[in-house]
Amino acid sequence: MFGRRGATPEVPAAARPHLTVLTNDNLPAGPEPSLRPDPAPEPQAAGEDKIQDAARQVQPLLLQRIDSEAASRLEREDLGRQLAEVVAHLVAELKLQLNGREQTDLVTLLLNDMLGLGPLEPLLADDAVTDIMVNGPRQIYVERGGKLTLTDARFRDNAHVMAVAGRIVSQIGRRVDESSPLVDARLADGSRVNIIIPPLAIDGPSISIRKFSKRRIDLDLMARQGNVSPEMATVLKIASRSRLNILISGGTGSGKTTLLNALSQMIAADERVVTIEDAAELQLQQPHVVRLETRPANLEGKGEIHMRDLVKNALRMRPDRIILGEIRGGEALDMLQAMNTGHDGSLGTIHANRPREALTRLENMVGMSGVSLPAQAVRTQIAAAVQLIVQISRMRDGQRRVTSITEVVGMEGDVVTTQELFSFKFEGEGADGKLKGRFESAGLRPHFTPRAEYFGLDRMLLEAVG
Repeated sequence: MFGRRGATPEVPAAARPHLTVLTNDNLPAGPEPSLRPDPAPEPQAAGEDKIQDAARQVQPLLLQRIDSEAASRLEREDLGRQLAEVVAHLVAELKLQLNGREQTDLVTLLLNDMLGLGPLEPLLADDAVTDIMVNGPRQIYVERGGKLTLTDARFRDNAHVMAVAGRIVSQIGRRVDESSPLVDARLADGSRVNIIIPPLAIDGPSISIRKFSKRRIDLDLMARQGNVSPEMATVLKIASRSRLNILISGGTGSGKTTLLNALSQMIAADERVVTIEDAAELQLQQPHVVRLETRPANLEGKGEIHMRDLVKNALRMRPDRIILGEIRGGEALDMLQAMNTGHDGSLGTIHANRPREALTRLENMVGMSGVSLPAQAVRTQIAAAVQLIVQISRMRDGQRRVTSITEVVGMEGDVVTTQELFSFKFEGEGADGKLKGRFESAGLRPHFTPRAEYFGLDRMLLEAVG
């Protein structure tokens, strides 16, 4: 039965865990709302507030009348069916004016709170949603098709947001509290999460979720979607197969990690790949992959593992390629040294708006390593290590496009020289709001043609660049 907390339900040995209704036999039988197949109700804003108010009153009483341990062993469908009975009794006790559909929505809301991430569950289940942004309890935005929209979903209060945030970080052994108010985490499906809470977040806890794509996106699919031209896709395939060191540059949410995943699919199955990330989200398909993840400090402020520590350690692991989820600090120097000492074909992403800015940022981050090097020495090392910069942007119509493929050619004096192989030329806006433009080849012979020839790909490369 659903017993009082601490009671042990009688469970037949061969049966699944089973809970039944309350111990008070005098309670009148209430209606038994059936759960809808869709786990996410979509009420209007006023209805949403009504359900939230009901949840505030029902949830404390519900937790007193169920055996939480037994409930945790049930499948969602079984637990939902039995919760529906208990909720019906509680609604009658509290004299709440809820119709059948509203009771069903209330049960779904309580289930999401007990088993998942509360009001975020339906948004996580929606494949059209790519990003979820929680700005306090009353404001949840999502990105669909590259556009941000405000949803009807709500948390009850700041404590509710904090409870969900704590549930997220506890799954990977991290914490979020006043002593550690900023944390990167991930969900069980690989979705990337950033959480920041008061006192750093002024208006309440903030949760940002970059959803893990269930679709396997490769360069051919990106060409069909208009993210790149077929010729650009071919050049990028050849560059990855030819083991060029590639830097992917772009702004926040521009699709850098997606492009990195697509490029990584050209890595041969017999290569040993080591990935290094703050929050693991890469989706490599190769059989020989070692995934490393940074670690924050513990309660005593000790035990923190930085990305630079992992890059240094990766060099002792006999990698064929090193993939850095995002270059953001002193690890840039170690990464450049790795690229220059036999780890060809390494990949990384960097936040920058143009290829030339990416080189400047890389130089600045080398300076963050604490090692004092002359500017010309740093640039010489960059020119020798990085061979290709791929610039990707999210444009104002929501579409992600590769706007430039630029080669690093060498040095002239103390300046790193580059040549652009492809670019996106903006031509206007269509009636549907989509931007018009074309991917244009510069018609130049790539500097890495001899390397492509070594891999037997030079003829295909020259045909692609025109």
